[in-house]
Amino acid sequence: MRYSMPGTMPGTLNIREDSAPSSIHVFAYGPDGFEERTVENAAEIHTFMKRFPVVWVDVVGLGTESTLRDIGREFGLHRLVLEDLVNNSQRAKVEPFADHLFIVARQPIDNGSATEQIGMTLTHTALLTVQERPGDVFDRVRDRIRLPTGIIRTRGPDYLCYSLLDAAVDSYFPVLEAIGERLVALEEEVMDRPDERTVSRVHTIRRELVAIRRAIWPHRDMINALMRDSDKFVDEETVTYLRDVYDHAVQLMDLVESMRDVSSDLISTYMSVVSNRMNEVMKVLTIIATVFIPLSFVAGLYGMNFDPSASPWNMPELGWAYGYPAVLAVMAAMVAGLLAYFWRRGWLH
Repeated sequence: MRYSMPGTMPGTLNIREDSAPSSIHVFAYGPDGFEERTVENAAEIHTFMKRFPVVWVDVVGLGTESTLRDIGREFGLHRLVLEDLVNNSQRAKVEPFADHLFIVARQPIDNGSATEQIGMTLTHTALLTVQERPGDVFDRVRDRIRLPTGIIRTRGPDYLCYSLLDAAVDSYFPVLEAIGERLVALEEEVMDRPDERTVSRVHTIRRELVAIRRAIWPHRDMINALMRDSDKFVDEETVTYLRDVYDHAVQLMDLVESMRDVSSDLISTYMSVVSNRMNEVMKVLTIIATVFIPLSFVAGLYGMNFDPSASPWNMPELGWAYGYPAVLAVMAAMVAGLLAYFWRRGWLH
């Protein structure tokens, strides 16, 4: 997360030093043709717009400020839009401008432990996307554009925007599926062999779910705003497709909430299992201590140094030939009686 210093002039591009250099990839297409190329100069985009009805400009990397500013001039972006594209901690949103829509979405990275911002600018003839780093979830969309028979080749940039948003939202499903499998494994571990590492893994999953929830939640409002207030740039037929994306976002939120409940239940289950095991240990130790208490009493009684010859009442059984076996028999009977009592009470089960 990176912000400008307080009081910085609006529109300042606060670029991180480790950001990848910016590169421009163009997908230009229509019902009758398709061209894909990496360009060096943002001015070349106009040549594609003259030849094709739809142009997708995909900028990857935020490290080249001059390239980003050139792209901003070509698309007429407001300086605050450029700032939001570089400060890539924005939540999902849509902002209407006179000649374009500015859209922010987020896609999962690093197996869902983090998310990456995708900035989009939708016009009547083009779609601009800006990504922080190489690698995204749009490969299938690119493959559909390359096919001459795909419906996407016959539709406008709003349908392309829908396709990218659909891919970004749906990319959370495999992440949550993997988290669900980890929760199932942890559930078995909690019941069979719980330890402190189990709790640590559960807390790791909870942090991932919090990050995913924080990313997905604003998508609902963003998609709803696209459907409701963007008729200038989004066709009515595309709105129908966006409803499906909205439903997927709602499903994702339900999955995240249910998994958060499961993770909370796992921690409670872990505490219960550990407590029950501790109770079992304490029960065994208590039984052992209880059995030895009367034996310790008998042993302590006969450890007193009274002289039998001084009085006939000073342990007369010490002079009895069977005194020692008799005491052992009494002690054995006491142990057997206690164990039988514990068994009847169910404490040995």
